[in-house]
Amino acid sequence: MTAYASDPAHSRGRRHPEPASATRTAFQRDRDRIVHSSAFRRLRYKTQVFVAPDGDHFRVRLTHSLEVAQIARTLARALGLDEDLTEALALAHDLGHPPFGHSGEDALEVALAPHGGFDHNAQTLRIVTRLESRYPGWDGLNLSWETLEGLAKHNGPIYAPTWALAEADADFPLDLASHAGLEAQVAALADDIAYDNHDLDDGIRAGLFGIEELAAAVPFTAGCWAAVTARWPGITARRRLVPELVREQIGRMTADMLAETRARIAAANPRSAADVRAAGRTLAAFSPAMTADAAALKAFLRARMYRHPRVAALRDPSQLVVAGLFAALHADPAAMPADWAAATPPGEPGRARHIADFIAGMTDRYALRLHEKLVGPSPLPADVVI
Repeated sequence: MTAYASDPAHSRGRRHPEPASATRTAFQRDRDRIVHSSAFRRLRYKTQVFVAPDGDHFRVRLTHSLEVAQIARTLARALGLDEDLTEALALAHDLGHPPFGHSGEDALEVALAPHGGFDHNAQTLRIVTRLESRYPGWDGLNLSWETLEGLAKHNGPIYAPTWALAEADADFPLDLASHAGLEAQVAALADDIAYDNHDLDDGIRAGLFGIEELAAAVPFTAGCWAAVTARWPGITARRRLVPELVREQIGRMTADMLAETRARIAAANPRSAADVRAAGRTLAAFSPAMTADAAALKAFLRARMYRHPRVAALRDPSQLVVAGLFAALHADPAAMPADWAAATPPGEPGRARHIADFIAGMTDRYALRLHEKLVGPSPLPADVVI
């Protein structure tokens, strides 16, 4: 590894001290604890874009997290960073998402507005530091400082933390106002690369837009599509060429990111992970040209996929499910499983936040089943009801 990589042998440790493992580094243990957590398993039935079970081949939070981890590991290896820490951050970055993706998050934000709001990134920290209870000696997964820091700050320094993030920081200070290590910065870019390209793949598969429409609107995609069709002139089947387009775009984005990041590292000349945090700017980045290309692709997906009538038609019903659950459980916490009900704080904001913790951990299908039990028939279309 390079001198500026995060070194597990010099980790800042864990909130609750533990003996070192004889077979794994600190960051390998973090990754394994994440993979074995209940929250990670539940990602299998949490919405990415399409509300499950809209199609067996569309991505969900679990498959997205695995794809981010693959890209992140590759980038970390190329840059001489700690692959295990990078992978742990990639695998855990979406643990805090509630059911129904951003629709569910919006509903919880409204429900918790009087009590400090809801943020899925802060909820991830809440899960790994408090809500997972797999060990008798402490709450949470007791992850290393570097993993917690990366989960908190992978999108950059935080100067005004939400209540949940401030609570985690108060218990185990994460230096929120500084930049994160390079492993976290790389994981964040891997998330962008995976999200944009695999949503493109899913959008075409779902028939929300065609490749010609996409290429006409996004010059970067037009150039990649031209390269793919020139490379495979005898193949006309789109089902064979679209995956090649996705590979082409991911390849160009990763190459650009590696070149720009290496240039920034050379200019900053960090000698340690601490130097990376003190650099005053993000070191892992796209070039200005690729930043513009990625923004154009995001804008197209936002307009033609995330706001497509087929996707938008499920947004309000999904929010109604989450809002209905919150109202029902807040009125009667005893409707939760016995252990959750018994732990309900008597007053606010603890009561509302506890209910939100329970709902945020739900899968789409569990939320639909519980809504039917406590509130009534699902407002979602019949083919979405599980």
